[in-house]
Amino acid sequence: MKRCENYRYVEKNRPFRDLTFKFYSDGKLTIIDNESGASIAPKELRGDSFDFYVRRRIDFIKNDLTAKRLKYA
Repeated sequence: MKRCENYRYVEKNRPFRDLTFKFYSDGKLTIIDNESGASIAPKELRGDSFDFYVRRRIDFIKNDLTAKRLKYA
């Protein structure tokens, strides 16, 4: 079963994009600009939105590793 964690983030600097980050349990990532509906690649992020992405990605990986360790321990 594919699990997905969704996070919404509004950039603090112009152009103030409203973004949704979807982290899937199989490692996939989708970033959507909520205003235009367009997909955004992680390399297109900058400043605070990139920082948000990196922090959430690290949290997601840590939680996944903890769950796997508990499952197979």
